[in-house]
Amino acid sequence: MNRKNFIKRGLSGIGAIIGIPTVLSSCKTASADFSISNTCQVSPQEIKGPFPIKTPADYVRENIIGDRTGVALLITIKVKNANDNCKPLVGALVDIWHCDAKGNYSEYNHQVDGDFTHKHFLRGRQTTDANGNASFISIYPGWYPGRAPHLHLEIKSSSGESLLVTQTAFLEDVSTLVYETEGYTTNADTKNTRDMSFKDTLDKNLPDSLTGNTKAGYTYVKTIKVAN
Repeated sequence: MNRKNFIKRGLSGIGAIIGIPTVLSSCKTASADFSISNTCQVSPQEIKGPFPIKTPADYVRENIIGDRTGVALLITIKVKNANDNCKPLVGALVDIWHCDAKGNYSEYNHQVDGDFTHKHFLRGRQTTDANGNASFISIYPGWYPGRAPHLHLEIKSSSGESLLVTQTAFLEDVSTLVYETEGYTTNADTKNTRDMSFKDTLDKNLPDSLTGNTKAGYTYVKTIKVAN
């Protein structure tokens, strides 16, 4: 799908997609842009975590929201090949998973709100386009104790070979605004600089850009560099 049309269509109708049990009362706006380093180094490798995606091929979809509610989030992952001067990597598989507004992960039991073994929300797979991009319509993730807000990602070759497992971070000031809206728990208890995955590599885990507001939703863009 054309990225411009995807973003236009995704964000314009995303309020209806998410549903408004989560009535967003704040219209404050926060945004940030980061310059990407010219060096072509592989992105940090991180653990899959305790709740990895199990059968990503079953979840090939742009909209990964499922039955969850929260502040709209359009995620664009830009995959580049560190072995080819960081040219876009076309046809790569991007698997993504993250928690809901309360910190629950689908497909697992013993969550904040109970058993979600038979749920598959906030997990999905997309294939990178001619520009090396893969996009997902989602919600802003919540947090669970001991971690800063984050996304889980695994980049695979078109044949399914794992190229990189990583995690990406959020901006603390934006998370503070989001967590003041209905449906989210209170502010995260762990700073990015103290997070187990980000404290030593934070400059490489932050998004390229995170723009928007709690009413219209946010757009999250992150470049991931892999050795293909």
